[in-house]
Amino acid sequence: MIEQSSIENLKNRLDIVDVIGEYLELKKSGANFKANCPFHGEKTPSFVVSPSKQIFHCFGCGIGGDGIKFVMEYEKLNYPETIEKLAQRYNITLNYTEVDKTKEKQKKILEELNHFYRQYFEKDFKAKEYIFSRGIYESSIEKFEIGFAPASHESLNLLKSKYISIQEALEVGAVATDENGRAYARFSNRLTFPIYNQGGKLVGFGGRTISNHPAKYINSPQSKIFDKSRLLYGYHKARSSISKMDEVIVCEGYLDVIMLHQAGFTNAVATLGTALTTSHIPMLLKGASRVIIAYDGDDAGINAAFKASTMLSAKGAKGGVVIFGGGKDPADMVKEGKIKELKEIFSNPKGFIEFCFEIIISRFNINDPLQKEDAYKDSLKYLATLSPLLQEEYRGYLSSLLKIDEKLIRVAKKTKDSQKRLVRREDISELTLIKTFLAHANLIDSILDSVGEDIFVVHKAEFLALLRGELENPYLMEIEIRDDIKELSEDELKDQILKLLVIKNRQRLSQIKADKAIEFEKKSFLLRRINENIKKLQKGELVSYESFSTI
Repeated sequence: MIEQSSIENLKNRLDIVDVIGEYLELKKSGANFKANCPFHGEKTPSFVVSPSKQIFHCFGCGIGGDGIKFVMEYEKLNYPETIEKLAQRYNITLNYTEVDKTKEKQKKILEELNHFYRQYFEKDFKAKEYIFSRGIYESSIEKFEIGFAPASHESLNLLKSKYISIQEALEVGAVATDENGRAYARFSNRLTFPIYNQGGKLVGFGGRTISNHPAKYINSPQSKIFDKSRLLYGYHKARSSISKMDEVIVCEGYLDVIMLHQAGFTNAVATLGTALTTSHIPMLLKGASRVIIAYDGDDAGINAAFKASTMLSAKGAKGGVVIFGGGKDPADMVKEGKIKELKEIFSNPKGFIEFCFEIIISRFNINDPLQKEDAYKDSLKYLATLSPLLQEEYRGYLSSLLKIDEKLIRVAKKTKDSQKRLVRREDISELTLIKTFLAHANLIDSILDSVGEDIFVVHKAEFLALLRGELENPYLMEIEIRDDIKELSEDELKDQILKLLVIKNRQRLSQIKADKAIEFEKKSFLLRRINENIKKLQKGELVSYESFSTI
């Protein structure tokens, strides 16, 4: 975690007019500044920035806060990500706990390599020739930091010159070892594409051969900092556009993303050589309600689009699928200047549900009664993943595809018992605390004396992941995007903790009363102590929650 003293130092050195002025055109209005609010549509400026109070407030939608709050809302970042972004922008050093110091060291190693690759790209004629042949501009090379990894020994020499050990390089995926234990650079004679997580931290690289190497693309290996099932290439560049447009385009490759951005489709991202996963879904839906899957028309692309569509339709996502045929991809169309055609294609995708039904049925010969029955069964299985309303709406569509009576389209209703088994157990009071801590990490330290992991019964794993700083944990991301989980103010947070502690202590009281194994004297002492704690809590005094083993 970031040390509190560093956060306070950053706050003291920020000027809200400078911070917001990076995003909005501010106009002087007396002692304050005004602008059109970026968080809701308006023609008359009601967004006011106060230099004296170092706060902003919109009189139209009610949003307000300091400069950090503005950047959080505008860029859809959590609190730690915002602190790090502002510290980097204003050249302010942050201090971390020991665990984070290790992460900071890893980050610096990757940045050294990225700088080295970018420098090498500038002097490698073959690499530049290939990139220019694909229609990529100098501005895009700069924006996406395209580099070139030279022969293995040159990268190893760089690591040595920077006093980076082989073990440290192994941990960030910069090197690998052969069967004899000898180290070699993982990326050699390849174009490099730095990969950032959603918070804008460099976590690894993608590499593309420009020779005849059988592995056309490789990525950094799976590690604590690089998990391709939770990363999207270009997301940190596309984040702002995704939020403004409420739409994200998901394609298959680095070059597709780069060329789409170059053509103005700055809401494009790509998976990293893998199909879309369940871990990607919260990240996509956190930023936009509309998702466009834009994949190649080969079997692999269609199968990947089908898998993505089943997951997205089950989540109720808007958008649809675009399949590029004839051996073309988005990058090819941009190079050929078919921008208008691309706009039309992305504006009219095939809906996820329609696409899924068509793919399912295309796998069978429905002129054969037995295969038609198999198509019918598979279609009903997919239909069951949709909401009851959508099931009803698509009965007619499915019956027309199968050429059967609509009355036959029936999904078996789940019993109450089976529904209970499928629903993940939740405690909304615990989820509310976690969501608040996600948004305001600075509040954690101030209440950790009262709220340890023992207070979390249902969501202890999520709370521990939060304490470890695993902000890309899929369950934490799900908590962040759910509208039914409230984010509390500092006063509401304390009130919620008081109520939760009272509940937990009363539960503990009942357990001790019923426990016949506890000796009379000890039981009396424990009951008095817990009752005293409950009285203090009811008076608004925070007291530590003591687990059964520590009382």
